[in-house]
Amino acid sequence: MNKTELISAIAEKAGLSKVSAKKALEAFLGSVEQTLSKGEKLTLVGFGTFSVVKKAARTGVNPATKKPIQIPAKKVVKFKAGADLAAKV
Repeated sequence: MNKTELISAIAEKAGLSKVSAKKALEAFLGSVEQTLSKGEKLTLVGFGTFSVVKKAARTGVNPATKKPIQIPAKKVVKFKAGADLAAKV
């Protein structure tokens, strides 16, 4: 499912127009981005938790040349499914 299909599904299930569903989805995504950029967790009970995790710098191997390369430290988004979602999947 892509973003357009998700907007259509939201509009149909919530009885909204596609324009309203798109605005709602974009507001949700913007709120998620804002929360995670502050380093805070976002928990949706029954669905899951989004959080930011710091990955330490490490040494990796370039698969083409087999030479070691330095991979810099970075922050990544982590999602842990809630019990309800995990049971349905």
